[in-house]
Amino acid sequence: MSNDVFLFNDEPQHAETEVIVNNAMPWQVLIVDDDKSIHEITTLVLNNFEFEQRPLQLLHAFSANEAQQLIQQHPDIALAIIDVVMETQHAGLELIKFIREQLKNQRMRLILRTGQPGEAPEEHVIRDYDINDYKNKTEVTAIKLKTLLYAGLRSYRDICFIEQHKIGLEKIIGCTTSFLRCTSLREFASLILSQVAFLLGLEREQIYCCAAINSTPQTPLLLDVIASSTPSKSNELPADVVEKISQVQINKQSYYADDCFIGYFTTHNGNENFLYVSKGSKLEQADHQLLNYFSHNIAIAYENIRLRELMRESQRELSYILGEAVEKRSKETGSHVKRVANYSYLLAIKCGLSEYEAEKIKLSSPLHDLGKIAIPDHILNKPGKHDADEWAIMQQHAYLGYQILQHSTNEILQMGAIIAHQHHEKWNGKGYPQGLSGHNIHIAGRITALADVFDALGSDRCYKKAWPLEEIIELIRNERGQHFDPTLADILLNNLDAFLVIRDAYPD
Repeated sequence: MSNDVFLFNDEPQHAETEVIVNNAMPWQVLIVDDDKSIHEITTLVLNNFEFEQRPLQLLHAFSANEAQQLIQQHPDIALAIIDVVMETQHAGLELIKFIREQLKNQRMRLILRTGQPGEAPEEHVIRDYDINDYKNKTEVTAIKLKTLLYAGLRSYRDICFIEQHKIGLEKIIGCTTSFLRCTSLREFASLILSQVAFLLGLEREQIYCCAAINSTPQTPLLLDVIASSTPSKSNELPADVVEKISQVQINKQSYYADDCFIGYFTTHNGNENFLYVSKGSKLEQADHQLLNYFSHNIAIAYENIRLRELMRESQRELSYILGEAVEKRSKETGSHVKRVANYSYLLAIKCGLSEYEAEKIKLSSPLHDLGKIAIPDHILNKPGKHDADEWAIMQQHAYLGYQILQHSTNEILQMGAIIAHQHHEKWNGKGYPQGLSGHNIHIAGRITALADVFDALGSDRCYKKAWPLEEIIELIRNERGQHFDPTLADILLNNLDAFLVIRDAYPD
């Protein structure tokens, strides 16, 4: 059949729909017409048609109702050529409304093709219906039909490309939010791997996120591997990966290739970071663009998390230093505050508190005896039992610690004020200084009370020798529901081995 002949003036010829098989997914094109010969001739003309090295897969519907079912079964139809008059005078127009308004499908390209233009005037249809082209069957030659398909498929491809970028942008924004919620570099590293794999549909094939330890031209580049899809105890990267990253570091710009992407990004403080991603299949331009945007988010998040970790470490060290200073003044070991901190953390996690709250208690609990700095030496270090007046002064340390810390706006020190004030309260209300009972005692106070007694009983003090473990366990059992929160006492007794590991890790 000549390409110059009008397609629908030709004698109908039978042709089966054929999908050309190659490595590329075919473009799905729907033909909707109640005339069988139209399907046959369209199939014949489009035989061996390809666009961007992808073949066609023709789907056939002989009514608008049948087309509705096919469209719902095949959501990736790129283009539909629709007749107007089928089971009703306006069946094709109703089908277009169904696609756009009910299915909310704005991607599919819709070409209206009619043999009865009087039933659907062109200006009216173009104005009132969301279609992409309108053709009279008598004007559609083989060449014009192929032209329609090239234009329609190109438009569909571009829309899909824009949508992919929109989805990618949404994912990147979501990743940024997740990064801001990270509380540790370990959590950050895990998130990098999962999000990069998610963005590109990878199975974590080869992904490395690194920070430059040094950046002087005179020495070889040293890299700290923040995250790796192939973790190694030696924290070393494959030699070829190091070589490529070193070249990127010299050039001070990201590297794009079919087989890999290396993102180069610097933090506000000038620290150099790299994201290396390789994929089993080719990295497309869209992949490179997404990774480039993603890299900048990593740089900002990494710097923030690193600063946050530095601040948290400083707070931890400050808490330990203050706690140890008090312990040394009372001639006790500084390991006491570290053990109490770790016991408190374990109790907090086991009783169901969040990681964040447990960490706050851990950082605050070393300050529980801070008020002792205001207790006179002859009372604080008295080897024997205190008399009534001395004991009254000694008890003041709980309130004094609270006074020292209560006006701070730092949440760690605020928690420390609560712990200092309440760690001598008892579940039965017979503690001091307020005589609080049960759940009126803050959970941090109840936790630190148990952790403090458990450790103090097992340590030598100026007024006593360390108790045997069996006697400590016996006391906790007896004081369950009296001195101690019964739930917390049960947690300690049921997880005694874990607490003993902490004790052994911080010996006097």
